[in-house]
Amino acid sequence: RDAEGQKMSKSKGNVLDPIDLIDGIELEALVSKRTSGLMQPQMSRQIESSTRKEYPDGIPAFGADALRFTFGALASTGRDIKFDLNRIQGYRNFCNKLWNAARYVLMNTEDRDCGLNSGAVELSLPDRWIRSRLQAVTREVIDHYNGYRFDLMAQAIYEFVWNEYCDWYLELSKPILTNSDSPEALQRGTRRTLVEVLEAILRLAHPLIPFITEEIWQRVAPLAGKQGDTVMCQPYPLPRDELLDPAAETEIRWIMDFVMNVRKIRSSMNIAPSKPLPVLLQNGTSADRTLLTVNEGFLMTLARLDSLRWLDDAEVAPESSTGLVGEMKVMIPMAGLIDKDAELARLQKELDKLTGDIARCEAKLANKDYVDRAPAHVVAKERERMGELQNNRELLQQQWERIRSI
Repeated sequence: RDAEGQKMSKSKGNVLDPIDLIDGIELEALVSKRTSGLMQPQMSRQIESSTRKEYPDGIPAFGADALRFTFGALASTGRDIKFDLNRIQGYRNFCNKLWNAARYVLMNTEDRDCGLNSGAVELSLPDRWIRSRLQAVTREVIDHYNGYRFDLMAQAIYEFVWNEYCDWYLELSKPILTNSDSPEALQRGTRRTLVEVLEAILRLAHPLIPFITEEIWQRVAPLAGKQGDTVMCQPYPLPRDELLDPAAETEIRWIMDFVMNVRKIRSSMNIAPSKPLPVLLQNGTSADRTLLTVNEGFLMTLARLDSLRWLDDAEVAPESSTGLVGEMKVMIPMAGLIDKDAELARLQKELDKLTGDIARCEAKLANKDYVDRAPAHVVAKERERMGELQNNRELLQQQWERIRSI
């Protein structure tokens, strides 16, 4: 079905040719294709109008892999499939993400010692974590294959590659590879992990996206110690339970929670991502203090921090935005970080807009004719929207009050 839930039919002019999604098609060619040979020629003008409205610039070239991944992700147990170009756009972004990750890996490993020879190899915390997570996702993907749940298989690969390998592991590898004080054995271990995990990802994803994985594998395989003419003839990955590392996963989760709390505060306070922030800590356990000491370098880099300091027991915390990592408070003092007057003006403008939107929703829902005549799901959606608007206004009001008190 199309994005509106209508069954794809040539008489409706809403059919999408897979070749057009792969190679792209200009608007005029698309209109001509959809309006020729119709069983109901009288529909030609309506189909042309809807096509020009829906695809004003034609259809861009998404590539075969993005289309294959989309079909895999849509292969659920339901009978009806809504096909939306936003989905295939998202999976094209995934293919680009994988390509860019491979570029980063090759840039840091080609013509470098990746630990395939006799040199000492030391695995860092992030190395042990991503290797552990790879085993878990490999088992998950194989289970979904065996159950013919290709949608869940595609989702598992997507989440691991995008959220864990690219967004976290590659970022965690940078402090190790760029720090001149890092031991060579540690850097060798990180380079080895980069290529070995990427090579396994390529084999894992190859049935879904064969073209980009083959292209990357040809360059990555020798670095990972793999031989062969093509990834197609390589064995599919199997989980190795001896590489599971629950302790590393717990420790990395603590780092993630810390960094995400800082990023959330930064975003809510409209502070530039490039601005280093001072962070104060309170109520931490002895385990928190140990984790902070061991992983301070990762936190300083990933969260873009200027300083980290524990507050004394008797010390009063300044006015701060606060996040929680377990029982530990992560506080960012607001004084001096923002232009108070400009931020209050910005928040007030947003509050005024939300107040107007809420008033319009309330007026619509207070209209008995609208409530009685509109479909029930439309009215329910309007009530849900009003609830979201009211919640957003409350959060902004709290933020406004905090900043005013600085």
